[in-house]
Amino acid sequence: MREPYEPSGTERVGAFSDAVVAVIITLMVLELKAPESASLAALAPLWPTAVSYAVSYLFIAIVWVNHHHLLRLVRRTTPRLIWVNFAHLFAVSLVPFSTAWIARTELAAMPVAFYAGVFVCVNLAYRLFERDVFAQADGRQVCARARRMARRRSAGTLLIVATAAAVALWSPIAGFLLVCTALVLYLRPEAPGSVLRTTSTD
Repeated sequence: MREPYEPSGTERVGAFSDAVVAVIITLMVLELKAPESASLAALAPLWPTAVSYAVSYLFIAIVWVNHHHLLRLVRRTTPRLIWVNFAHLFAVSLVPFSTAWIARTELAAMPVAFYAGVFVCVNLAYRLFERDVFAQADGRQVCARARRMARRRSAGTLLIVATAAAVALWSPIAGFLLVCTALVLYLRPEAPGSVLRTTSTD
C-alpha cells in the first residue's frame, strides 16, 4: 500500500523549482558577452542581447513570484501536481535557448516567433499548475471571483502570446512587443480585481 504524500513535500517542490530557476538565470547570464573594445560605442551593437535578456529576466522573475505564490496554497503534493510542475519547469527551461537565438539573430522573424511560442508553452503549463493548486484551495483561500479572474487572465495571456507568434513572422518587433505586453498581466501574483488569501505566515 502506498504511503500518502505528506504536506512537507511542498517544501521539496519549492526548493527544486527554485534551484531550476537559479540555473536558468545563470545560463542566460553566461550568454552575455562583453565587447572587445573599451569604448561605450562598442555596446551599441549588443542592444538585441540587452533587450532580450532584460525581457527574459523579467519573465523568469514573474514565473518565480507567481509559482511561489501558488505553492503557499498547496496543502499536499500529489503525483499529478509534481509532474505538472516538471512540465512547467521544462517549458521555462527553454527560455535561455530562445533568448540567445533572438539575440544572435537581432530579433529575426522565426526566432521571435519561436520565443513567443515558448511563452505559449509556459503559460499552458502554468495554467495546469494553477488549476491543480486551486483544486486544493478552499473558498476562504481562493474565492470564486479569484478563480474566474485567473481563468480570464490565462486566456487573455495565451491569446496575446499566440498572436505574437503569428505576428512575428511578418513583423518581429511587433511580435516581441506583444510578448512584453503579455508580461504585464502577471506582474501581480493574483489576478487584478480578485480576492485571494493565503494561510501562510511567511
